Amino acid sequence: MIARLRGVVLEKSLGDAVVDVHGVGYRVALSLLSLARLPAEGQPAELRVHTVVREDAIELVGFLSVEEEQMFLLLTSVSHVGPKLALAVLSGLEVADLAEALSRGDLARLTRIHGVGRKTAERLVLELRDKAKPLASGAPASATSGARKDLVSALENLGYRPQDAEGVADTVAGRLGAEAPFEALFREALRTLQAG
Repeated sequence: MIARLRGVVLEKSLGDAVVDVHGVGYRVALSLLSLARLPAEGQPAELRVHTVVREDAIELVGFLSVEEEQMFLLLTSVSHVGPKLALAVLSGLEVADLAEALSRGDLARLTRIHGVGRKTAERLVLELRDKAKPLASGAPASATSGARKDLVSALENLGYRPQDAEGVADTVAGRLGAEAPFEALFREALRTLQAG
């Protein structure tokens, strides 16, 4: 699983960019807000990456911040919300604003996002109201949890590279919530690493 890319921006288009990493060009889907902040073509860039594996394709989704990646993982944990809809939602609101709208149950604000109807907005609020609160303050959800730090340390002690341990810790913290107990985070991290 690819978790991070550091290279040079070769191309930017509506919805994705190509990043050259030592001669290999990776096409990475991004939210419109991230694309706007991505450095210009020919400039160096670093992206956090989530690998989406489907029956017919392997796609990379990129993020400029931990918070954006965590929100993406929260969004895709909701039934009937896939990567494309999650990116559309992230294109419509900044992460902190989106988290605040979810926490307050602001359906009007959510339904103004292209592709989000009332039923989808209600489902997002129902499933993410509490999970999104740590992101509303602008603080990364993973930073609020001592269990996450313990998880990274435990994975490193098992021989995983620090960047892999950090990536998996962020993924499972986003999936289970920042306040999940260490045992649950650890089991999910091992399951994720073995599946990858």
